[in-house]
Amino acid sequence: MKLTRKMVLSRAKASELESVRKLNCWGSRLTDISICRSLPSIEVITLSVNSISSLEPVSHCPNLSELYLRKNSIPSLDELFYLKELPRLRVLWMAENPCCGSDPRQYRMTVLRNLPGLQKLDNQTVTEEELSQALMEGKEITAAPARQASENGHAELSCELSTVDSSADTESDALSESMEETKASSAGSRKKRMSGPGSTSPCSQYEDSPGGAPGLPAYPEAGLPSAPPENNLLNAVLLLLKELDAKELEVVQQTVTRRLQALQKPELPQDR
Repeated sequence: MKLTRKMVLSRAKASELESVRKLNCWGSRLTDISICRSLPSIEVITLSVNSISSLEPVSHCPNLSELYLRKNSIPSLDELFYLKELPRLRVLWMAENPCCGSDPRQYRMTVLRNLPGLQKLDNQTVTEEELSQALMEGKEITAAPARQASENGHAELSCELSTVDSSADTESDALSESMEETKASSAGSRKKRMSGPGSTSPCSQYEDSPGGAPGLPAYPEAGLPSAPPENNLLNAVLLLLKELDAKELEVVQQTVTRRLQALQKPELPQDR
């Protein structure tokens, strides 16, 4: 399975892509996040439970304030180099990556030494005392990580979100973990209306709710039904319905009615 830039742009024009504020590609088996280079206005990126190893594309997101990267394949804390020039980054969740190592304190001190503007790291509030200790105990990262030309070269230049087969957690466990990160995100973001059609991310973008059926995302605020978690397109459509006003919903209703009528038309008997 591969989600290419061409597919993304078929849902949103390039100018609209530039206005995207939130991107949720949780558990999408991604290895390449080069599409982030085309999202200069992005503020919240959820990429947990994937196979991402390079954070270079994220360095092109100057407005980024929240980044969720738990359970990926980030090999080294040297990748923090790409986040050091993001002035608005306040929330980072990077636990359960190879780069975390076996010493949790050293990991935390190094992250805070290089990203002193963080307010939350791995869902734990950063204190002033920790920031002071990080200056003495953390390792300062001053250069980008060295890479072999064959490691990620072609993938990063392809401008696509590519996927790989991998064993995943059970769906119920995965959704419960996703819900943790959804709750950790800015509480006020739910109430904000997305600015324009370009604000929708190409990947699934929904809120998990404990009020829905077990293991299924639901949309209680809008009274919308839930959809199977693997149906990203349907989840995206259901979420968008919450953002439409009455007139826009009427257009959707008319379109859906016509589509249903077309699907329900009996097939004409073939001449023999």
